Amino acid sequence: MHDLIFLHAPSMYDFRKRATLWGPISDLVPSTPVFDMYPIGFATLMAFLQQNGFSVRIANLAARMVQSRTFDAEKAIAGMDARAFGIDLHWLPHAQGALAIAKLVKRYHPDAPVIFGGYSATYFHEELVRYPFVDYVVRGDSTEVPMQQLLEHIVGSTPPTDVPNLTWLDGNGEVQVNPQTYVPGDLDHLSLDYHAMVRSVVRDRDLSNYVPFSHWLEYPIMASLTVKGCTQNCTICGGSAFAGRLLSNRRRPAFRSPERLAGDVRRMGALSRGPVFLLGDLRQAGMDYARRFFRAVQGFAGAVIVEFFGPVDRAFMEELAAALPHFLVEFSPESHDLTVRRATGKPYTNAEIEETIAASLAAGARRFDLFFMIGLSEQTPESALETVSYCRTLLERFDDGRLIPFTSPLAPFLDPGSLAYERSERYGYLRRARTLEDHRRLLLQPTWKHILSYETRWMDRHVLADVTYEAGLRLNRLKREAGLTSVAKALETEARIEQARALMSEIEALMARLEGPALDEALFAMKARIDAANTSTVCDKSELDVPVGPIPFKLLNLARIGFSALLGRNGISRSVE
Repeated sequence: MHDLIFLHAPSMYDFRKRATLWGPISDLVPSTPVFDMYPIGFATLMAFLQQNGFSVRIANLAARMVQSRTFDAEKAIAGMDARAFGIDLHWLPHAQGALAIAKLVKRYHPDAPVIFGGYSATYFHEELVRYPFVDYVVRGDSTEVPMQQLLEHIVGSTPPTDVPNLTWLDGNGEVQVNPQTYVPGDLDHLSLDYHAMVRSVVRDRDLSNYVPFSHWLEYPIMASLTVKGCTQNCTICGGSAFAGRLLSNRRRPAFRSPERLAGDVRRMGALSRGPVFLLGDLRQAGMDYARRFFRAVQGFAGAVIVEFFGPVDRAFMEELAAALPHFLVEFSPESHDLTVRRATGKPYTNAEIEETIAASLAAGARRFDLFFMIGLSEQTPESALETVSYCRTLLERFDDGRLIPFTSPLAPFLDPGSLAYERSERYGYLRRARTLEDHRRLLLQPTWKHILSYETRWMDRHVLADVTYEAGLRLNRLKREAGLTSVAKALETEARIEQARALMSEIEALMARLEGPALDEALFAMKARIDAANTSTVCDKSELDVPVGPIPFKLLNLARIGFSALLGRNGISRSVE
């Protein structure tokens, strides 16, 4: 028996039995439209709890369901054996799937507590704990110590009255909200080298349940956590400084020491052939922090993706390039329109954007990914489409193939805890959902346009969807002209966009005359067509991928374990399958 099993649910539990036009909501992330990537917190929590004597494992049910049409998640849950189960509700698109998985856990394991955590679980903690299949919610962005203490109470069958950050139901069914006092000032108590994960894979003879997302073996990107909290106040971000104060009682960011961060990067590079993504702008803790990291990581030969929250200059880029010669950049100004960008909390100029691109490319960036968004405060349809024209200007100036622009909608939900969510009228957002249950029900709608939890004063959801498709079409054609994508791939993407548009109209016609089971049946008859339009809608997802090298020996062994599992050679995962 394990003390704790972490479960990651798909955004929609029965996505294989339903037909939903998810559209472009996952085009710019590694996972599929059902968001089969579990949060990095699973890795840090498992390592911390195992260091403190608990037996912990991970079951990525979402990835298993994506990988195999025959994988039976309910049967897998019924066969598990654990004192407690932990389910992430970090980002709100998991509202339906996470609750459905929790309900199944309680059906088959009525005496095992169900524990929720994550940003969205924190925001809706009092509503969430009132569901009959939820026992505890651990609040905040750092839950390692509270989880350790909670498991000690579960093992000892004692009430968790002293566990910080915990919301729970007492014996009388009353909601108890323990003070949120555990807010660590740094991240040096965490293990971020993924070796605990490797040991667990070997121990359980099971790779398929531990992979971070369904196609991770093909693209084994690793994430290194530099910080919890943020110095910035981007209005649409649930991880902003404002949201950190509201959700995690965090008054200032907690950083990983630069020397430990460099060690994390080296260990990840030894394990995976994929790039290492440094989550968070290295400059948030100051230039001394960044330079200490550069000194400690000097000589690392692997690919590293860095992200910037604001403009950078040539001097900084040269320091970065000297330490990490194979670096790639991600930068998200969100809009070319200064009025829109200021409304999102990013007041820098277009000249500064262009200086950042120029400095990065001159310093040797392997590529520079530039991200724009649709659905922003002050953004009109004309402004959203003019962003593509701005991209043309940029690609004419930076024409060596390393600058790659992307656009996507703010979808499907506003982040709870963000300024846009909390002060929606001020920022021009019209919210269509206010409770967790509201969001769960929205996820049952047939298309991403109808799932959207908001409209704006400048674009209703119909216009927003139309503009998203049109911007995607124009940008795809621009990339084809600039040689950033092949003619064949560009034509495939254009066909998917047009197919998605046609499907949206066809589905809306069905919705106008059918409802309930009749509508579900008619939609399911279209499922093959809908699923074909759900991935790489406004761009080909492979555009995001960094070329990877040969498989390191450790990863090759893990791949062999996973392959043996698929063949059923060793009776693995009896507690999970």
